[in-house]
Amino acid sequence: MIRKKDGFQGERAVVLPPMVVELQERDPITRSLYLTDIGYYPKAEHHHRRRLQPIDQYVLIHCVDGSGYYVLDGRRREVRRGQYFILPPGKPHEYGTDPRDAWTIYWLHFRGEQAAIYAEGADEPRTIGVALHSRIGERILIFDELLTTLQAHQGLEDLRYASSLLHHFLATMRYLGQYRRALRSDEPRDACDVVEAAIHFMRENVERRVTLRDVAAYVGYSPSHFTTLFRRRIGQSPLAYFCRLKVERACHLLLHSDLKVNQICYKVGIDDPFYFSRLFSKAKGVAPSEFRRINEEHNHK
Repeated sequence: MIRKKDGFQGERAVVLPPMVVELQERDPITRSLYLTDIGYYPKAEHHHRRRLQPIDQYVLIHCVDGSGYYVLDGRRREVRRGQYFILPPGKPHEYGTDPRDAWTIYWLHFRGEQAAIYAEGADEPRTIGVALHSRIGERILIFDELLTTLQAHQGLEDLRYASSLLHHFLATMRYLGQYRRALRSDEPRDACDVVEAAIHFMRENVERRVTLRDVAAYVGYSPSHFTTLFRRRIGQSPLAYFCRLKVERACHLLLHSDLKVNQICYKVGIDDPFYFSRLFSKAKGVAPSEFRRINEEHNHK
């Protein structure tokens, strides 16, 4: 029942057939908010779309790396990493990647009786920067679960669950302050510590290529001073620790998703599958595909 798009290496995308869209329009639960298309494009070089004929869906694009632009009402807006925008239905528009800095985007098309509430004010770029309580990684997990649910959906119950996830995902952006505030009471006592803040920054950016200078700048230290502080506290360099986080994230995806290895490498900010395999093998002693096979065999015993 699902038709997948083909295109960018490492991409995931789902386009719901008209029959499924009509089912969502009629259902009393899903008609409040539902998807028609959803996808993830890593390093989407030459990505460009111009719609002179308006469509009847809202289009959300969340840029997590690189940069791009969109044109709405005759005005061009630039989009940077950590920003998103929502294009309204019924208006011609255009968007695309920066040819010198290809964007990585999470995107979706949605409709419903409550869609306008979530889109309010987002026709201008909105920024979701890394902060102590930013929870960017958790938001991406919601998106991944939403996409996976629609890839494998077998009926109305799955569509209703996807609708609930969509409410949650859009709410984390529309009500950003509330989303970030929800975990503050649960933060450890040393949450403001420089090293803890740096680790949080790394986790929130595990999908990107981050330099030592990026991390040091976030916590306000020189790279050399920060490296000394980090190594004294953790026992390894910041970049070695960041690589460890990427491998841990890759392990989770290998065990708990059906993503292919060449898709997982993009999800941990590595656009060279061979380098990813070498990094993973060095850390775990086996190649990613072998790691998945061994664990699947163990779970079936």
